[in-house]
Order: sequence, then C-alpha cells, then structure tokens
Amino acid sequence: MFEQITTEKTILKIINFNGWYDQKQILKNINMDMFKNKISAIIGPSGCGKTTLLRSINRINDEIPDYRASGEIIYDGKNIYDKDIDITMLRKKIGMVFQKPVPFPMSIYENVAFGLKIHGLKDKRRIDEIVRLALKRAALWDEVKDELNKPARNLSGGQQQRLCIARALAVDPEILLLDEPTSALDPIATQKIENLIEHLSEDYSIIIVTHNLAQATRISDYMYFMYQGELIEWGPTRNMVRNPKKQLTEDYLNGRIS
Repeated sequence: MFEQITTEKTILKIINFNGWYDQKQILKNINMDMFKNKISAIIGPSGCGKTTLLRSINRINDEIPDYRASGEIIYDGKNIYDKDIDITMLRKKIGMVFQKPVPFPMSIYENVAFGLKIHGLKDKRRIDEIVRLALKRAALWDEVKDELNKPARNLSGGQQQRLCIARALAVDPEILLLDEPTSALDPIATQKIENLIEHLSEDYSIIIVTHNLAQATRISDYMYFMYQGELIEWGPTRNMVRNPKKQLTEDYLNGRIS
C-alpha cells in the first residue's frame, strides 16, 4: 500500500474495500484517504473500476443486481456499509452527478426543488431561497433566473450538467461525486464546469472520475491511479505528475498504457 503523510483533514477513508459483479471482482483491496475541501481525481484506463468505486461511495451500486462489496468506507465516523445506515440520508450528504446530464422531465425550478420536497421541506419561501442559492453556486442563476418555469430539457448540455450540480447542492451535501462530468460537453462548457468545480471545492469535498489526464492535472489536489481493479498509487497531484513512485503510474501518465 502506498501511504501518505499529510496534515489535511480526512473526510473519507476507504479500507480493504472489494467489489464484485456476480463472480467477477472489479475492486481489489482498495485503501485510500480523501480530504475535506479538496478535489480528488480518480484516474485510470477504461474498465479499471473507477466508476464502480465512485458509485460505491454513496451506495448507488446497491441498486445493481448481483453487486456485492466487502471492506469499509468510513464517513462521519461510521462505515457506510453498516446495516443501520440510512441510505437516503447518506445520499443527501454524499451527492452524485453522472456522466450524462439527466434533468428530470419538469421545470428548471422543480428540478432543483425536487430533493428538498422529497426530504419534507414545505416552506415555499425557504425552497425559493435554496433554489436561488443552489443555482448561483452552480453558476447558472444569471442564465436561467427569468426562465425557471421552463422545461429543463430546453437547456444546453453544459447548462443541464450545471443544473444537475445545482440539484445535488440544494440538499446540502458535504461530498460531491462527479462521474466524467464533462465527457459529453464541448470545450467551452467543459471550462465552465472545471471553473465551477474549483470554486465549489471551497465549500465541498469533491471526488471526480475522469479519463482526461489534463483535466485531472489542472483541477485536482489529489490524484488516485487505478489499474485492473487495484489502486496503484495516490498522492498530491503535483507529486504524482512530477515524480510517480510506481512504474505503472509513470507508464499511464506518459501514455504508454491506456
């Protein structure tokens, strides 16, 4: 195991974590720490387990038939795989935005308000204020403030992705999981999302899966390299890029494996 010495505050600790789809092992004895108000980028070739790990962090994978896991993911002092964990509350505190924007078939306003209403908030003025704030935090308010009652599907791809981020932020998460959030976007929309992610890390802990090494280098504070289901190496992004400790990491960063 590649160990780190750091003064950062750990927000998530993954210990001896394994994951299987039926009999096929996808994640193999993963051990890593992730840190508060930092951007953590999980990188590696397609099929190496990045998205499976990300989806395990708020137990979205529970919804996949035949998925099972062992080991621990410690958040807020508890293993999120303990039997007494409230999954709904877990996903409120650890939100997720997927690769392809998935706005609900409703208005822009109702998309952002949806989670608030699900969690029982009924005060219209309070909902209005949270929707406004979430859209501002997602750098979308100025573009949609006069169109809140229009269908979310009318937005561009980049706007839809920022809307999905606003929807996640509205329920006040502590951690935001982003699965390839710019892979379907053009360069201008990608830059807007990257700028947004960097800004959001002031208030949230962000874990992003990306195939884009340049993106991971640009925006992340910590980098985690996975290969064939194993965590090969992790550390501060600057150190990983300049001086990787493992040959596999160096080969991947230099394009010798893909």
